Amino acid sequence: MAQLKLKPLADRVIVEPLEEEEVTASGIVLPETAKEKPQRGTVVAVGPGKKDDQGNLIAMEVKVDDVVLYARYGGTEVKLGGDQTVLVLRESDILAVVE
Repeated sequence: MAQLKLKPLADRVIVEPLEEEEVTASGIVLPETAKEKPQRGTVVAVGPGKKDDQGNLIAMEVKVDDVVLYARYGGTEVKLGGDQTVLVLRESDILAVVE
């Protein structure tokens, strides 16, 4: 990934979706237009965290380079140039960290 020029705020996370080639059981490769949106990606930037009602910072649970599963329609898609697209998600849109 090229130098990232986005800095997430609060409890936001920037994720680069992992595009996986989908092949049917009979060996047919599905074109991009027939595939569902990916739900897995790599965290490329993490905000500082969210503040609670008393002003205390709640640390983020994910970190850069984590591979995560996220809600299918969560976040905002941002095109960075060329064909590179990232998602800006709230940490609450992340469902799990892949280990």
